[in-house]
Amino acid sequence: MSAQAQPESPLPLFERRPDMGARATSRVLGNYLRALRESRGCSPAAAGSRIRAHASKISRMETAHVSLKARDVEDLLQFYGVGVAERAEIARLVQCAAGPDWWQSYGEVVPDWLQQLIGLERDAHLVRTYETQFVPGLLQTDAYARAVVESGHRLAPPGENARRVQLRLERQRRMTEPGAPVLWALIDEGVLYRPVGGAAVMREQLLHLLDVLRRPGIRLQVASYAASAAATPGTAVTYLRFAQGFLPDVVYLEHMTSALYLDRLDDVDRYRAALDELSALAATPAASRAILEEALSRYR
Repeated sequence: MSAQAQPESPLPLFERRPDMGARATSRVLGNYLRALRESRGCSPAAAGSRIRAHASKISRMETAHVSLKARDVEDLLQFYGVGVAERAEIARLVQCAAGPDWWQSYGEVVPDWLQQLIGLERDAHLVRTYETQFVPGLLQTDAYARAVVESGHRLAPPGENARRVQLRLERQRRMTEPGAPVLWALIDEGVLYRPVGGAAVMREQLLHLLDVLRRPGIRLQVASYAASAAATPGTAVTYLRFAQGFLPDVVYLEHMTSALYLDRLDDVDRYRAALDELSALAATPAASRAILEEALSRYR
């Protein structure tokens, strides 16, 4: 059967939380186009011919290495046999994805490797994070974030570090918006006793974590010394899962001046298994409250 003769798309437009359509990025759309093409049994070369381009351009479109042009996407959707209503919805999403992302206004303090993480956070259905040194950035107070940022950027101008803190707090705020991903945070117990910023800063931070335990959409667990000794990914890790069935999970590993993104199934499976094992051994949210309160008593 030719690509043009294919029936209406067997793929849901987006298997997503309610507002995913309004938030779709080029990465989401590119993966959608790839899944659609593969479901038709169509090669990149055949798809490229349809839009008067090489197969390499199809690959770059599907991996978000080039901007999506409305005309190219429309031609591909027609070629894949997608119906009129779905084509109109995709056209709207392509137009939205072409606009500037909110974090671009922080360009002077957001390296490329961090911009990708922020985009993934926006698209994710679930964000799992395990921290061994600091409270996760998405759960830091203003004062704690300042202390962390200043320790990592000692030579930066004060105004630049202030922008880094603002960015971190804005990421937090957007995680509270309707449709934001579920946040599942694991914190090594040693983090609670590392006096970042001093006693007053730590007291405020621990009180904030106690408040977080009562919030919907956030699961917080403390990995005791025994738990982290028995099972650990070996490093801080962020694991992102997406509602779309065709979008692979991603593991994010941050270094001092760069980051590594893993989406190979074998790699992702190993990190997921490590996080699952550590979560099973870590304190429950209720037991984590007792651990946090014990740590808080040290900073009175």
